[in-house]
Amino acid sequence: MIASLNTGLDLKIFSPSEPIGILIIFLGLIFTGMIFYIIYAVSINKESIEDKKIRTKKEYLQKEKIGKLFPKKK
Repeated sequence: MIASLNTGLDLKIFSPSEPIGILIIFLGLIFTGMIFYIIYAVSINKESIEDKKIRTKKEYLQKEKIGKLFPKKK
């Protein structure tokens, strides 16, 4: 019964010395590198210059609106 399973599917094509095996290893390395890069990029949490400008502009507009709602008494 086990011998019939081996004849149906030749697992040697997936060995690291065959082209398909090399392709699988190469894709695995690329995938692993991408995962590590994503983890690194998320842990750094760099904010782009445009994001900083937008955030400071929103904070300024928010302070202006609050100032209009609650004017300072003279």
